[in-house]
Amino acid sequence: MKKLYQALLRVEARVAATFLVAMVLLIFSGGIARLIGEPLNWTTDAATCLFAWACFLCADVAWRRDALMSVEVLTGRLSPRWQKLLRLANYLLIGAFLLYVTTMGLWLSWISRARSFQGIPEISYSWVTMSMPVGGLLLLVTTVLKARSEFARTEHGAKAAQC
Repeated sequence: MKKLYQALLRVEARVAATFLVAMVLLIFSGGIARLIGEPLNWTTDAATCLFAWACFLCADVAWRRDALMSVEVLTGRLSPRWQKLLRLANYLLIGAFLLYVTTMGLWLSWISRARSFQGIPEISYSWVTMSMPVGGLLLLVTTVLKARSEFARTEHGAKAAQC
């Protein structure tokens, strides 16, 4: 199971990077095409879809690597026990929010399934809105694993203190 999860993480990072590069290329090529008098209006729409997916995927990659912004001016002065309690409280709040985001994202995807994306009849708006529940679920898994790791550190520390 761990190998499958590690493979998923590698795929997620590659897809996120690919979406970011594709988004930049689409916007750039759309700008160049407009400059030479042959506008490609669909490039902005495609880049918007890729942006929605890239935001959530990159957020999960950054969250997993502890690369998100944090302000530790106050928490750094607390005892290790209080720091841990605050981290766990944060994980609980983040987890509750991500459950909400995932649930509401699924609902939004369901109700927007008949709506076309940017007026393109062949593409459902659900392709864009599914980025929200998928990204929320990936972030939720990362949050649960972080909380579990926090608990494991306590158990390991308590066992080491007993020996």
